[in-house]
Amino acid sequence: MSDAAQPTAAEVRAAAEAVKTALDRHLAAVEGRSGEDDPAVYEAFNELAAAAEAYDELLYDRHDEVTPFEIPGSEDALPPYAGPEEPHAVSVLIRRDYSVAEPQRLLAQARRVEAAEFGEGADTDASDTVPGALGVLFGEFEPDEIASRHKEFGLEEGDSTLWVIAADEPAEPGEWLETPFDQVEPQRVVCRFDVSAVFDDEADDIDDLDEIDDIEAIEVIGGLPDQADDELDSELDLDGDEDLEPLEADR
Repeated sequence: MSDAAQPTAAEVRAAAEAVKTALDRHLAAVEGRSGEDDPAVYEAFNELAAAAEAYDELLYDRHDEVTPFEIPGSEDALPPYAGPEEPHAVSVLIRRDYSVAEPQRLLAQARRVEAAEFGEGADTDASDTVPGALGVLFGEFEPDEIASRHKEFGLEEGDSTLWVIAADEPAEPGEWLETPFDQVEPQRVVCRFDVSAVFDDEADDIDDLDEIDDIEAIEVIGGLPDQADDELDSELDLDGDEDLEPLEADR
């Protein structure tokens, strides 16, 4: 940055004073909070974050120095809830990411589903490709069951998130099916739950998780014992595998 564009010492000092003022206001809002979701605390938090970020930038531009504070990204923050006080309906938005860790296992499980549904030797080719096998398995099993038994299907979990959105009235049948996630209003988010490997990374240095008082995200995965280390033969013979529940005759 050129000298002409650098902030003055007075500007840096003023930014520091603004941080002090924002700190006092934030503390006062916290001490006088009216509830867990007090908008005054939310507003004071955002003001403090903005003041600290401005000071950090000016300090760096003027003195080539930084602060020890980590400013949370505002793009990830949700605004205060401004939906109906008594929602008549809710929408639950869920995203789960997976990696196809074992394609051959995925294909073998899809073929087993097809064999149970159409009989051995049936002339079907839906399970001959990874996209086709995914369609077979996600068409047969509920998403929650896929999540709890993902390793059986050759999948590896990635990040996941669940958002609960308040609505005034239930949507008309078929109204949003073409664009299910395009009409989310952040201020109507009642709650959200995120599961990510970044939370695990933050806890790597903690030996005993029982000592953690505040965990940002908790991942609870049910299902069967981990069989990821079982050696698979070249054909992945799963005929005798009792881990998969028998399919109902009318499915």
